[in-house]
Parts: sequence; structure tokens; C-alpha cells
Amino acid sequence: MCKRILVLDDDLAILNAIRDVLEFSGYEVHTQPRGDHVFENIEQYHPDLILLDVMLADMDGREICQNIKEEEKTGNIPVILISATHDLDDCIKQKGGPDDFLAKPFDINSLLNKIEMQLAA
Repeated sequence: MCKRILVLDDDLAILNAIRDVLEFSGYEVHTQPRGDHVFENIEQYHPDLILLDVMLADMDGREICQNIKEEEKTGNIPVILISATHDLDDCIKQKGGPDDFLAKPFDINSLLNKIEMQLAA
């Protein structure tokens, strides 16, 4: 069974590019351009990993990540935050922080390596 990845990014070009790369790499991908229905998406889709942009149009990805990590049902799902404007290395060490961080623009191989590391953990 292939691993499921939920990707949240309000930039549709990035969202589609990530989806295409991940599907080509054998993952099942569900995309969401907004953060307001993230828990419904998690419940319906049961992702093995979440890729989450920090600056969504409607919400702050860091807050979404913290909410995911604080919930008993979702706290064990690896979350990788993606950002073009924030350096989130310190955020990883905080309670409710992401499992990893990737700066935009990113190399596809770096993205795939981070995903593989989190799914193997």
C-alpha cells in the first residue's frame, strides 16, 4: 500500500508541482489550498505525512501544525513545514512544532529525502 501525503499550499502552481512529483514517486497525494478544513481532510484521508506551507491565505501554518500536534488523534502524523519567508529551524524543537522544515525554493530531491526520513521514523 502506498503512503498518503496531504499537501496544503495556497500557491496552486506549487501545489500542483508537488502533487505531480509525489505521485510520480509513488505516493498517494491529496492537495488542499486552504487550512480551514485540515482536520476534516485528515479524518477523511488518513495521511501518513502532512506537507504544510507556513503562509496560507487563510491561516498560519505554524498554528495549524501546533493544533495537529496537540490533538491525540493526529499528534503522531509527521508534519513538514515549508516556507519561503521564515527560518523554522528553532520551531522544530518547540512543543507542537513540525517534525522537519524545508525552505522554498527547494530541491525536489531534498523534499523527497525529508519525506522518506519522516515516513521511516
